[in-house]
Amino acid sequence: MNNKTLKRDKLKVIYDILKIIREHNNSIRATPLLRFSNLSFRSFSEYESEIIQKEFIKIIEDKKKKKYYTLTSKGFEYLDKYKLIQRFIEDFDL
Repeated sequence: MNNKTLKRDKLKVIYDILKIIREHNNSIRATPLLRFSNLSFRSFSEYESEIIQKEFIKIIEDKKKKKYYTLTSKGFEYLDKYKLIQRFIEDFDL
């Protein structure tokens, strides 16, 4: 698969979801996250389960019982390492 392929691979989708959370001051509700991630509800649910299980994100509730996604330290680390891998791929034209 080359970089111009429209379909995102799993690692890229996870990166995109985590990046969206980070770009929203590390706190975003489910509906906007779903919309910004450009995934179907079903696909989003599968990724959500996995990234919660892997402890990249956690869900917090405010006083009004509204749920927000936030990154964990592991989620921030994923973002950093993904960027390193991307730079490596670009540097070596892979």
